[in-house]
Amino acid sequence: MKTRPGSPGEGSGPPTPPAGLPPPAERGATVIPDRVVARIATQAARTAQSRRAAVPPDRGGSEAPHASAAVRTGTVRLHLTMDLPYPVDIPRVCERIQRDVAERVAQLTGLRVGEVLLTVRRLVTAADSSRGRVR
Repeated sequence: MKTRPGSPGEGSGPPTPPAGLPPPAERGATVIPDRVVARIATQAARTAQSRRAAVPPDRGGSEAPHASAAVRTGTVRLHLTMDLPYPVDIPRVCERIQRDVAERVAQLTGLRVGEVLLTVRRLVTAADSSRGRVR
């Protein structure tokens, strides 16, 4: 089988950098600002909240999740704040949401998630959701 230079199947090693570029270790690092990681975590929390706590994406009577992030040397610490429906198994649902958010943030950013602190802002009943507001 013939292959052209640069085509799949040619060599098994990593591609050689173009002439004139320093080795990857000397080129610097990609820095992801805290606010960007927080926005990714907010979206991941919204998805996990919908999936794990059966909160519809339109959020009914609950407020959207909020996240903050602190990135230090390749590791991130997250703090999430969200509403959960009542009744719900709070410890089980919180653990699953924390795990889902940590996995998604790590997947999208390449950062190691060291901690995910989750604060439940309030429990929302079905009556609160049907009225479209929280008391």
